[in-house]
Amino acid sequence: MKILTLLALLLPAPAVFAQAQNPMSSDTRATWEQIKGYIARAAEKMPDEHYSFRPTDQVRSFAQLLGHIADAQYAICSAAKEEKRSPLGIEKTKTTKAELVAALKESSAYCDEVYNGMTDEKGQGIVKLFGRDRSRLGVLNFNIAHDYEHYGNIVTYMRMKGIVPPSSERR
Repeated sequence: MKILTLLALLLPAPAVFAQAQNPMSSDTRATWEQIKGYIARAAEKMPDEHYSFRPTDQVRSFAQLLGHIADAQYAICSAAKEEKRSPLGIEKTKTTKAELVAALKESSAYCDEVYNGMTDEKGQGIVKLFGRDRSRLGVLNFNIAHDYEHYGNIVTYMRMKGIVPPSSERR
C-alpha cells in the first residue's frame, strides 16, 4: 500500500518538471488544448441541420467556418513543423457534420504532434508563415489566436440557434 501511495505522489512529477523546464511551450500547449476542445465540442453539439446556417449571406456557413478552421490548422501547424502541405480545401468540399467533425479531428491531431513536440528552445527557431519570419512558438500562438477568433463566430452562430456554447456550459 505504501508503494502505491508513493507512486501516486511521484507520477505527476514528470509533467510538473516538464512545465518548469518549458514554461512557454507548456502554457501554449495548455491553451491549444482548451480551444481545440471548445471547437470540437461545438462541432459535435451543433445539430446537423444547422451546419448550413449562416447569419447573413456575406458570412460563412457554420460548416464553412469549421472547414476554414481545419484548413488553417493544417497550414499554420505545417509552417511550425517546416513541412509543406498542399491546401486540402476542406472549407469548399466538406458540408456534413460527419465530414467536418472528422476533418477537425484530423487537423487537430496533426497540430497535436507539433504542440506536443515543442520545447521552449525549439520554439525560438525561426520559420516562415505567410511570407514572414516568425518563431515556431509565435506560429503556434497565431494558430490559437486564429482558432479563438473563429470560435467567437461559432459562439454567435450557436447562440442564434438557442444552443449554449461549450465555453459557457456549467462545469
